[in-house]
Amino acid sequence: MKVAIIGCTHAGTITANQVLTNHPGTEVTIYEKNNNISFLSCGIATYLGGVTKNIDDMFYSSPKTLGELGATVKLEHEVTSVNLKKKSLTVKDLNSGDVTEDHYDKLVVTTGSWPIIPDLPGIHNPNVYLCKNYDHAKKLFEVAKDAKNVVVIGGGYIGVELVEAYSKQNKNVTLIDGNDRLLSKYYDQKYTDIVTKDFEKHNVKLAFDELVAGFEENDDGNVVVKTNHGNYSADMAILCIGFRPNTSLFKGQLEFNADGSIKTNAYMQTSNPDVYGAGDAVAVHYNPTNKEAYIPLATNAVRQGVIAGTNLFGNTMMYMGTQSTSGLQLYDHSMSSTGMTLESAKVAGFDADAVTFEDNYRPEFMPTNAKVIGTVVWDRSNNQILGAQFMSTYDISMYANAVSVMIQNRNTINFMAMVDMLFQPNFDRPFNFINLLGQHALTKATK
Repeated sequence: MKVAIIGCTHAGTITANQVLTNHPGTEVTIYEKNNNISFLSCGIATYLGGVTKNIDDMFYSSPKTLGELGATVKLEHEVTSVNLKKKSLTVKDLNSGDVTEDHYDKLVVTTGSWPIIPDLPGIHNPNVYLCKNYDHAKKLFEVAKDAKNVVVIGGGYIGVELVEAYSKQNKNVTLIDGNDRLLSKYYDQKYTDIVTKDFEKHNVKLAFDELVAGFEENDDGNVVVKTNHGNYSADMAILCIGFRPNTSLFKGQLEFNADGSIKTNAYMQTSNPDVYGAGDAVAVHYNPTNKEAYIPLATNAVRQGVIAGTNLFGNTMMYMGTQSTSGLQLYDHSMSSTGMTLESAKVAGFDADAVTFEDNYRPEFMPTNAKVIGTVVWDRSNNQILGAQFMSTYDISMYANAVSVMIQNRNTINFMAMVDMLFQPNFDRPFNFINLLGQHALTKATK
């Protein structure tokens, strides 16, 4: 069988590995328009902040590795058109300019996503940068060496991580966001207020409720970011306002979701039975709402890649869906979340409630300790868990993972309150913090 894979970051890399490991005789051709594969873009902020010393360490595969498995890897080759009826691809060699045609038996769409670039005056100013791939990261690192004033546009995960990275280098950093607070999609205000205070302690200027109207160049050659409330001069401005799926090749040939992502079934199969999709080009099944959603995360991409690579040979593996579990480290605080906030649950139509609880993560007789803040959201009609958030100076990332499993399994706050978890004073109390959070929720639910 001849398999063609378009795009080779997370989903494409994992799909190729899955196919060639289990079916080594398969003819696999990978087309990637960039000059690299498998770059972990979620680690860019660690590189810009000096935590990761070598950016090349962020690759977890290579053309050589995939080639040794049996793949034909064609870097800097862009698929310019696809004919699904003829099972043909038109491919341009970006170095030579040569155009060729290829054919396949099965096609895997792993074309990923690209930063949202609004159509604003001056958007193509050379001092306006994106943050998505290997080349972006290298450019941001070099430019920042001489930069004093940095503007970050967008208060999501990438934006706040960049703000932290540059503020730790004593840059004058401004964060602009159209919402009234940062990270509002993932965390309640109690949590984001703590982050806001941390930013203010590090002299970050916060410009909330401001919409960027355009960009201009000033007399010094710097960029001026113009908003509906003011102007901000910077050596560099970085767009971090979200991503959209790269799916234009398939318009009119595959079924799409309203957000531009490609529709797939539980086997990662598109509306064309010989075409599978994975990663940022497709939607995910979001378990808290039991509906499709666009959530571009590497965790989703690698799982979908395994499933697509398996099901090319027969639909035997189903996608479990996602809770959009995520986390980040900002200064001394660890944060993690899974599922919905109370606000997003109500918007989705749930009769939802939430409780927030604070406690030390382990007994007070231990020589050191740390306070944990936790929130759980549940459906009042059946006590089913819809989401959770955690924050501490202690590493609470696994707390969100544990609750993610509970959401996946449709467990209730009753279950959370009493489910068996280890007790050892080095790690927790006789009731783990998650148990205690569930017990507080149950108390509120039964009043």
